[in-house]
Amino acid sequence: MATNQQDLGMKAPKTPEGLGIPYALVTDLVLRRILLDGKANVASLARALALHAGLVDNIVQELRDKKEIEVLGMEGRNYTLALTQFGQKHANERMAKTRYAGAAPVSLDVYRAVVAHQRLAVSVNRAVLKDAFSDLVIADELLDELGPALNANGAMFLYGPPGTGKTSIAERVVRISPDMVLVPRALEVDGQIISVFDQTVHIPADEQPEELDARWVLCSRPRVVVGGELTGAMLDLTYDQSSGVYLAPLQMKANNGVMIIDDFGRQVLTPDQLLNRWIVPLDRRVDYLSLNYGVSFEVPFDVKVVLSTNLDPSDLGDEAFFRRIQTKIFIGAITEEAFDWILSRVAHTMGVGCNADSAEYLRMMCIREGGDLRPYLPADVCKLVKAVAQYEGKPSVLDQANIDRVLGLYYTRGVGGSGGYGKSDARRSMAEILDSPKGSEAVSGPVSTF
Repeated sequence: MATNQQDLGMKAPKTPEGLGIPYALVTDLVLRRILLDGKANVASLARALALHAGLVDNIVQELRDKKEIEVLGMEGRNYTLALTQFGQKHANERMAKTRYAGAAPVSLDVYRAVVAHQRLAVSVNRAVLKDAFSDLVIADELLDELGPALNANGAMFLYGPPGTGKTSIAERVVRISPDMVLVPRALEVDGQIISVFDQTVHIPADEQPEELDARWVLCSRPRVVVGGELTGAMLDLTYDQSSGVYLAPLQMKANNGVMIIDDFGRQVLTPDQLLNRWIVPLDRRVDYLSLNYGVSFEVPFDVKVVLSTNLDPSDLGDEAFFRRIQTKIFIGAITEEAFDWILSRVAHTMGVGCNADSAEYLRMMCIREGGDLRPYLPADVCKLVKAVAQYEGKPSVLDQANIDRVLGLYYTRGVGGSGGYGKSDARRSMAEILDSPKGSEAVSGPVSTF
């Protein structure tokens, strides 16, 4: 379901007033575009600047009257335009301020209104979540914790040991709202241009509405994922000296969508620093940004923030911090049934032969070496089985011999004289392991049929 552009009035403006931005900024864009291209026509200018061709034609006529643009001739049905000497002088002066010559920006007021209209309003039940997470194996009990956390406004905190699927769950949160939203290519504030649209974040619809104001792009709801590289500078405007353009911060690019901070607590930006930076946005759903000469302005903060960590929560923040993150969900090891189901699907997809006995043996060995079952283990093991098979020129089969071999590669070996690896020696026979107390426990659970 796409955003209703008619309700938003997102048709391409045909008059300067309809653009909602300073007219001088628009004429400067036209001059800079022609200066960069050498020559142009109305159609090429309209495409480059994301403006209605009729509006561009009127601007060109005005600049011709001012002796800044001249007509060189015709190519087909289009007049070929170039800058006069006076126009080049003016364009170079404007180029010294900013080299931006892309899509015309939208106004801050309109941006606020559009973000508010497209607000991420989540309302899910177990059936919706099962569909959104259909490619993951998640217990109903965990879904029943995720559902209320997603329905609640505010940030969500996922914690637990490494490799339990926290990131995979977080990355799929955006699926619960499969509708489309409008994202501006650029924003105008106090005569400055802020670049918002980011091809690494925003995924455009295959077809854009014909009458849509081309300064906007119809996209899937954005999903921003950032890990240990997060710094405080990424949460503020960045001024590009070479172009004279500001780059929007990550949370602004994530508006109407989801922002995932993975490996939370391992960033250069400490949890306390993040809280201090976002204390107002998390409470009031607005953020404050500043231009490099001191002008501050308010922008929407319509972002579902998901924090994911394998660190102890008590090491990350105090009571004040976690009071602002009202939903905290522990994600631990998976069940034996889930492990078998994942192994079955992964083995089938990767073309690795597998049966119930090999599944039982692998499960038991993973518990011995790692202590519990993690959802990433089947894929890692199957990849190594295929690598061994390729090396030996044999079929890819998950049997006891191959399991012992790949686990010998997978887990670290002890550096003492025992010659073992991991927490034990997986090269021991099945009988030896079954004789041990832990081995008996490991095989006592149910085994799925493949």
